[in-house]
Amino acid sequence: MRRLVLLTLALVAGLPDPSRANDSSAQLAAGGLVLTRSDAIEMRTEDLEISRSAVQVRYTFVNTSGKDVVSRVAFPLPAVGGRAFFEMDIAIPLDSPDNFLGFETRVDGKPVKMEVAQKAMVGQAERTAWLRAHGVPLAPHLGPAQEALENLAPAALAEAKRLGLVDADGYPNWTLETTYHWLQRFPAGVPVLVEHRYKPSVGGTVSTLLGSDPDADTVQTYCVDSALLAALRRAEAKQVIYSEGWLDYILVTAGNWKKPIGKFRLVIDKERPEDLVSFCGEGVRKIAPTRFEMTRTNWRPERDLSILFLERRSGK
Repeated sequence: MRRLVLLTLALVAGLPDPSRANDSSAQLAAGGLVLTRSDAIEMRTEDLEISRSAVQVRYTFVNTSGKDVVSRVAFPLPAVGGRAFFEMDIAIPLDSPDNFLGFETRVDGKPVKMEVAQKAMVGQAERTAWLRAHGVPLAPHLGPAQEALENLAPAALAEAKRLGLVDADGYPNWTLETTYHWLQRFPAGVPVLVEHRYKPSVGGTVSTLLGSDPDADTVQTYCVDSALLAALRRAEAKQVIYSEGWLDYILVTAGNWKKPIGKFRLVIDKERPEDLVSFCGEGVRKIAPTRFEMTRTNWRPERDLSILFLERRSGK
């Protein structure tokens, strides 16, 4: 059974209730590497470090099949676009049209040259070829896509609307799916070290109401306990203001490997001693003024990770 971990003090998943989230932004969930389910390759270790500034992961893979294996390894970016995307303020770290998380990876210390696959989807229909044929950039959340749609010839614009690429208000209506991938050779019996790093999408609000009006969904999602709520109430009494930050990390993709993760280590860094952080975990211990560690052995994640960062903004 998972228990609440109170850290001095607190770790990211669902969107907040809009009625409680004035001046808020929403987060996108990303995670780790994905491999088509493999009976040959084991994930011996995973060392995951998460802060609001960066996500860094180090994996050790071992091919136990007795012969070399070449497998495609992928990192899917969160999908962007669609009407709901434009109705919310989504936190996008970078303006890059195809790498808005600044993802980079190394294998055995050397940078990997990756391929990029992108699909523009309207529901279950792929419209990538149509957009490219008409000179419309694929990133729906950036200005050039909107500008290109506005400059379409009337017949092409009418077709775009018929295909569902443009909504009733003239906004891009497709969702962009982006995946970085490469072919990786796993020599028989030789450990392969894979490292990747990216900037997370961190949503949040300018202030939190948890102290005076705790929201049940937030409390459950981030395992916020009574001690943390009491600390926030004391802070409010002293006119100390905290803002909320939400960060999601997809853990369940680790189930694609041959066996459970041999040794898993998670470190959450709240970055500033005066800030708070909360998340659901077991056996978490404080290893530095801002860093908290959880380790597991022979572990297969059954749920994704949701982290609540509470940043002290002002106060006496």
